[in-house]
Amino acid sequence: MIVLCAGRGDNGAPCCALTLAPMTDITQATKNLPVVCNDEACRKQAEGLAAQLRQPLLLMADPEQLIQTEFVLLVDGDGVALQQTGRKAPGPIRADFVGGAVDHRRKFGGGKGQMIARAAGIKAGVYPQILDVTAGLGRDAFVLATLGCRVQMLERSPVVYALLQDGLHRAHRMAAAEDPALLDILQRMELLPADSRDYLAQLGSATAPDAKLPDVIYMDPMFPEREKAADVKKEMRAFHSLVGKDEDADELLALCLTRARYRVVVKRPRKAPFVGDRPPSFQLEGKSSRFDIYTVRKLPDSLPPA
Repeated sequence: MIVLCAGRGDNGAPCCALTLAPMTDITQATKNLPVVCNDEACRKQAEGLAAQLRQPLLLMADPEQLIQTEFVLLVDGDGVALQQTGRKAPGPIRADFVGGAVDHRRKFGGGKGQMIARAAGIKAGVYPQILDVTAGLGRDAFVLATLGCRVQMLERSPVVYALLQDGLHRAHRMAAAEDPALLDILQRMELLPADSRDYLAQLGSATAPDAKLPDVIYMDPMFPEREKAADVKKEMRAFHSLVGKDEDADELLALCLTRARYRVVVKRPRKAPFVGDRPPSFQLEGKSSRFDIYTVRKLPDSLPPA
């Protein structure tokens, strides 16, 4: 992958600076992903990101012409994006909490009647603290925060973490200037670079009286690849190529069940097998996906936001 710093935003401003938090807790290796910068205004940002990801920096390179790598990490005035190389490649992949489908769902998504809300146990007066152990691009975490929950996100892939951190940074900047309601949502979201297994292990057991455990743990392991590539979103194809499948999902679920105070929620394709062949306490099923809910104990009737 390449980090490409390509230009300016719609308002003509140079690329914004992105400061990455230390990623010493992330153990998953990054594949070959060189860094490219085509704009001097963005060069410092690209250099910092390349150093953080331990990737080489190239100057003035066109992603369409690159054949040595399948992806680039594009850094421009619109933020950081994952971009496939070659001609006729799909458009860039970004973590976006401001516009498009994410913004529409925030405003018109159905509130607490959404399937994800029911899976997490959210209802009037009940706002569990949620730990998302497979953050990805943060879309589900954002929905849960929109519904009033405080959500802590864990991401072990340095590349996905960089995309997500940049998306949060851009959203915070815009919301602080223009959208107080969005800023309130974002302030309920916390991102940590960590392997979820290591993080959960240090929390201590649910049997410990002083353990600081999340009320609900949310898990969305990498979906298994489908036979028809056309049915798979470009994000999923890219993540399969870069990050691989979550081979440790069985182990992670078993650990989650010892660290959740009330329940573990696992998002799956509708016809996929149970993680670890472990049947859930109950399910909620949609057209293309489902939620497997593993109950540890009953949620209280009142659980105010933290």
